[in-house]
Amino acid sequence: MLSILLPTDFSENSMNAIKYALEFFKYQKTEFFFMHAYQNEFYDHDELVSREVFDDILDGVRNQSQSNLENLLKTVNEIAPNPRFSYHIISSDNTLVEEANLIADAKNIDLIVMGTKGKSAERHIVFGSQTFQVLKYVQCPVLAIPSNYTNGQPKHILFPTDYLIPYKRRELKLLCDLASSYRSIVDVLYVSKSDKLSIRQEDNQAFIKETICKNEINFYTAQSKKVAEAIQNYINNNAIDMLVMVNTQHSFLEDMLFPSTIDKVSLDLKIPLLAMQNSTRSI
Repeated sequence: MLSILLPTDFSENSMNAIKYALEFFKYQKTEFFFMHAYQNEFYDHDELVSREVFDDILDGVRNQSQSNLENLLKTVNEIAPNPRFSYHIISSDNTLVEEANLIADAKNIDLIVMGTKGKSAERHIVFGSQTFQVLKYVQCPVLAIPSNYTNGQPKHILFPTDYLIPYKRRELKLLCDLASSYRSIVDVLYVSKSDKLSIRQEDNQAFIKETICKNEINFYTAQSKKVAEAIQNYINNNAIDMLVMVNTQHSFLEDMLFPSTIDKVSLDLKIPLLAMQNSTRSI
């Protein structure tokens, strides 16, 4: 059984991500955890002007969070009455990142699914601040769904790599499980100035071949110094439905995201991004 964490701020974008997840995993036995972490909403509350109203405001925010989650659960049961699914709600006086990490460890979460933008995200940015924080700090794979994206049945997945990262079996098994439901083709793209591989790279490539075993998998090379540009061109030219990248030190994804400000991310994503966080949990 898969364990999926669905953080929500009850925005249209988060609901779109929830609907995507319900569609994507409809053929698999899945346990969903809908989570709302409201600590920031509480401290940013317009009526929190003194200590005297602290407890009253906190109670109000807590009760509203619980009520919203219960209403969300009713909606989900109406739109996805799937006997393979089980649902749980979690309301927490915590930050999103802290609570996501706690739940990921306590429930051994396989994947976090969330929208790329929240309530206040501006249109021209790729990742809203909450999604950006989860991508950067939560030690769990994250599937980020762009606003209004609805294709929950990916047929063609792109996995760019430099073959320098020692992949974890659990991460590649997750990719295999996600791709197998729709018999997705997986293209592994090596972006480099040279197509020659070192012994380490050859071993990591062999590990991918051995682990992603249920799907058609192709290996390609793009000779380029501009990684983001090469990936974007491949996406545009090959009808890619999902981008998979490993997020660790010195990885393609880190290089593209973290040196940049959020609104200057060089990869203009219009498809879901599965970010493998090189998880430190069990393999």
